[in-house]
Amino acid sequence: MGLGFTIDTPIKVARFGIDSVVSIMEDDLIESMRKIHCRKSGEPYLPIAKDVDDARAKRITAYLNLMDKLVKEQINSLKTTSFDRSDSDLHLYFQMLPENHQLHRLYQKMLQLTGRERQQTELALMKAIVPGKIDVNIMTKVDRLSYDEEDKPLPREFSAALSSLRGFANSNLQSSVVFSAGMNPALFSYLESFGDFYPDEKGHIKKGVVLKVSDYRSALIQGKFLAKKGIWVREFRIESGLNCGGHAFATDGFLMGPILEEFKTKRNSLNEEIFNMCQSVLVAKGKNLLKEGSKIRITAQGGIGTANENRFLLDYYELDGTGWGSPFLMVPEATCVDDHTLDRLIKARKSDFYLSHSSPLGVPFNNLRTSSGEEQRKQRIEKNRPGSPCYKKVLSSNTEFTKTPICTASRQYQNLKLRQIKDQKLDDKIFGQRSNEVTEKDCLCEGLGASGILTHGEMPARNLKAVTICPGPNLAYFKGIYRLKEMVDHIYGKKTIQLEQDRPYFFIKELQLYMDYFKKELNSYKESPLPKLESYLNKFRENLSNGIAYYKDLLIYKINVSEKVIDLIKAELEEAAEYLRELNSESSAV
Repeated sequence: MGLGFTIDTPIKVARFGIDSVVSIMEDDLIESMRKIHCRKSGEPYLPIAKDVDDARAKRITAYLNLMDKLVKEQINSLKTTSFDRSDSDLHLYFQMLPENHQLHRLYQKMLQLTGRERQQTELALMKAIVPGKIDVNIMTKVDRLSYDEEDKPLPREFSAALSSLRGFANSNLQSSVVFSAGMNPALFSYLESFGDFYPDEKGHIKKGVVLKVSDYRSALIQGKFLAKKGIWVREFRIESGLNCGGHAFATDGFLMGPILEEFKTKRNSLNEEIFNMCQSVLVAKGKNLLKEGSKIRITAQGGIGTANENRFLLDYYELDGTGWGSPFLMVPEATCVDDHTLDRLIKARKSDFYLSHSSPLGVPFNNLRTSSGEEQRKQRIEKNRPGSPCYKKVLSSNTEFTKTPICTASRQYQNLKLRQIKDQKLDDKIFGQRSNEVTEKDCLCEGLGASGILTHGEMPARNLKAVTICPGPNLAYFKGIYRLKEMVDHIYGKKTIQLEQDRPYFFIKELQLYMDYFKKELNSYKESPLPKLESYLNKFRENLSNGIAYYKDLLIYKINVSEKVIDLIKAELEEAAEYLRELNSESSAV
C-alpha cells in the first residue's frame, strides 16, 4: 500500500474491528501525519526534530502511540453509544461482520427483541467490541545506514529498518510487525533485544511477527531462523509474486495455486518443527514458553476480486484469512488517495497498470502510467533535468560515484550516470536504452507519501505534490469509488460490486502475468544468452507448465462457479499452454 495510502487507515477503520497495516519506513511523513492528527483531535503536539538523538525511532513511537490512543477513544465512544440510532457506527460494526459470524447473528437477533432481553443482548454485544489491530510494515530491503554530520556511519542499530523496529517495539501497541521483501539477518536478530516479542507468563506475546513469503521454502527458512532465537512467527502471509501491488517479487514460475497446495499439505509439520525448535530455545534462554498447541496462521493475498474467489481460498486451502489491498484504494473511508489520483485510477485502461523498473531498489514495481508522479518524471527529462531532488534519502544505497550512498532516482546520481554513458561513445540505440534505464528510476519517498498529506488538505514539504501510486493489476477491473461497507459486503458476498466483464479468474490472471514476465526474460536471454539465465528460464518454464497442469486438474473440478466460467477457464488454460509451447520453440531456436 505504499507509504502514505494507509498511513492513518487504523484511525479510519480500526473502530470497526478491521485490522490494517501502516508502513513505518518514512519518518518525515509519519511526523507530518502526527502533527495533522494532533491538530484534528486536540492532542498536544510536541515536534520531534530530525536532529534529535534517535529521532526516527522516537517519531515512530510517538505516532503509533497517538493512533493507539485515538482508536481506544473511538472504541470507548462506541461502547457508550445507544443502539437507538440505526445509522450509527455501532450498528455498522456488527453489520459489516460476515453473515455466519456469531456476533452478526446475535446482532440480528437483538434487532427483533424488546425490553429486558434486548437490553441484555445489547450489553453482550457492547462487551464483545474490540478494535482492529494496528500492524506495521517494515520492508527489509530498505535498511540504509544512518550518518552523522561528518558523514560517518552510525552504529548498525540506527539503520533505517532497525530504528523503525525499535520505534514499534517501544510503542504501546499490542499488534504485529509485518516483514516483507525477504530475510534481513541483522533486523531479525534485533528482535531479541525487546521483551515484547517473547511470551509472558501466560504465554501471550504482546508484539508478534508476521512474515510475507512467496513460497513454502522461504517460510521454512525464515521461520526456523527466528525460532532459533526464540522468536515465534504469528503468521505466514503468502503473497502472489506478480498479481499484487507495490514491489513485485516474481517466483521462479511458481504459481499461487501450487504454492498454497504445498502449504496445505505441509502446514502441520511446518508448525510442529518451528514450535518445537522455538520452545527448546526459550527453555535454554530461561524465558516463558509458548502456549501449548500454538498455531501459526496461514493467510494469502494478491489479486482476489470476488467473494467466490475469497471463499475458495479459505475453504479449499484451509486458510486462516485473506488480504485485500488494492481495491481499498478506491475506498476513501479507508485509505488516503487524493481526488486527482482517484480520477486517474477510474479512467485508467488495463495497459496503464504495468510492471515498471521505477524503483531505486532495483525490484520490479507496479505502477500507473497516468499518475502525476509519472508525468512529473517525464517533464523533468524533457526539461533536461532528469532525476529528483533527494531530501529524505530513504532509498539511498548506491556508492558508484560517491563515498556516502545516494539514490539512483536522485538528480545527482542520474546526472553522473548519464555523463558516464555519454563518455562511452555508444551508438544511438544503445545510448537511448542505457539512458532510459537510468531515468526510469523515480523518487518513491516523495511520490508514495504525498497523497497521505494531500487528502488532509495540506501541502507536502517543498510543494512536492506529485503522486506515485502502486496498485496491483487487479485494480484495473474496479471502476468506481466505493463506501467502506460496500467493499466489505462485496468481500463477504452480501452484495456484489460490478467489475469489468473481461476480468479473468484471479489464478488465470496471475498465470497470464507470469507468461508475459517469462517472455520478457526470454527476450533478455536472446540479447545476452548467458548459461545461468538459460538454467533459470528452463526452471521457470517447467514450473509454469506444472502450474498449468495443476490448474487443469483443480479449477475445473473444485471451484464453485458457473459452467460458463468453467468453459472460459478451460479455454484460457489451453491458450496459456499453447503460448508456452510457442515460447518453448523460441527458446529452443535460441
